Amino acid sequence: MEINDLIKDAHKNAVKHGFWEEWDQLKDAEFTQEDECWDNEENKIKSNLLMLIVCEAAEANEALRKGDIDNFKEELADIAIRLADMCGGLEIDLEYEIKKKMEKNKLRPYKHGKAF
Repeated sequence: MEINDLIKDAHKNAVKHGFWEEWDQLKDAEFTQEDECWDNEENKIKSNLLMLIVCEAAEANEALRKGDIDNFKEELADIAIRLADMCGGLEIDLEYEIKKKMEKNKLRPYKHGKAF
């Protein structure tokens, strides 16, 4: 599966299961994208989406603590799915962003100049 296919499928499934209702309501709201309220509401939704990813990472960590490697792998998949969904909904070209960041990381110092 290609990254863009994952993004499309993950986002389609999340929309189907109601995870983008607030976003749709925001788009239908009476204020425009130039209003300060738009930024506040948009950022709240983005923050919630990020926290869903964080929750999956916490679940992966808990699986490790319990020694449940199968669940750990499943939670890693959930992280990728949630990230793909977010990128799909926000129209972020994740494949492009990953390639750009990997090139940037090649130029960084060992351990990014930190001790650990």
